[in-house]
Amino acid sequence: MSIEFADKIRRLPTYPTAGGYALGDEYAMLASNEAPYGPPSGVQEAVDRAMRNINRYPDPSNMRLRRALAARYDHDPGKIAIGSGSCDILLSAAEALLEPGAEIVYAWPSFSVYPHMAAATGARAIRVPLNAEHAHDLDAMLAEITVATRLVIVCNPNNPSSTALPLDEISAFVERVPRNVCVLIDEAYCEFSVLDDPDASLDLARRHSNVVLLRTFSKVYGLAGLRCGYALCGDERFRVAVEQVRQPFFCNALAQAAAEEALKHQDEITRRVEQTIAERIGLEEELRGMGLEVADAQANFLWHSLGSNGDVDATREREILDGLAERKVLIRAGGALGREGWARTTIGTPAENRRFLDALRELV
Repeated sequence: MSIEFADKIRRLPTYPTAGGYALGDEYAMLASNEAPYGPPSGVQEAVDRAMRNINRYPDPSNMRLRRALAARYDHDPGKIAIGSGSCDILLSAAEALLEPGAEIVYAWPSFSVYPHMAAATGARAIRVPLNAEHAHDLDAMLAEITVATRLVIVCNPNNPSSTALPLDEISAFVERVPRNVCVLIDEAYCEFSVLDDPDASLDLARRHSNVVLLRTFSKVYGLAGLRCGYALCGDERFRVAVEQVRQPFFCNALAQAAAEEALKHQDEITRRVEQTIAERIGLEEELRGMGLEVADAQANFLWHSLGSNGDVDATREREILDGLAERKVLIRAGGALGREGWARTTIGTPAENRRFLDALRELV
């Protein structure tokens, strides 16, 4: 007789994590949408100072960080939720909002954590295919909302397709969603989009109590290894609910200190964004020059085909990715993210990007 597990264990998909972390620094790590550079100046010193008190638990209220975010975004600190990465807030939102009989609506392909939210809670997942431009079809998503819908997620820019919708389209969508449905706008990559000012969406959370803007320090701030995310909420009750369903001390002291310090270096962040966008434009041009299809990118990664004739199957996809790995370049297989024959490639340093292009040319 073996241990009997909860039924949800059989429902939960396995998150498609990227490999390569034990391979060494000589690899171009372009598979996980991490920043290719370290955190902003001053962050290491802030972490070192926080290390002196790690015999104490972290502040369970995250108050210093919430106040720093409130000052940065002119937002009520009571309406700011902190998490161990934005994934922590997503999964907590699922636990707080969803249950058997409820529904969650999201686009697909999109962030690989979203399927976990329904599977873990017994809710019904409604996946709405991306349109021909690899972007959210908001009208189709709106048509799927029913009286059972509790949560709608719009990933903008979308992961893995890197496409984004302009704020006026998102705003018009929010206006049409029933007020009892939570609209979670996942903006993990919003700083890299050139469609709108990243701060422009804040007005949605100020005007609509059912809107939550989800952001992270893992990407543009280069703090992926410390795990810290946050949500700018339209209603304080969202923060209270997600905190209620989580373990105590859900964001460690070093992450809180690093995030608070990182917020002080917006000029440095702006320079990094500009460099990333310049590299992104160059990579798009090079890939299209190879005859590959590339989605219109608005994030720190590209979503592109691995062949020009549309007949790249799972076997050929694996051959290309293995060939890249042999050349010490790691990217993400599209099949694991929702579309076979495609790939997601993070924007790296200029040297890493050149190595990727040279290796890919040999293979496709």
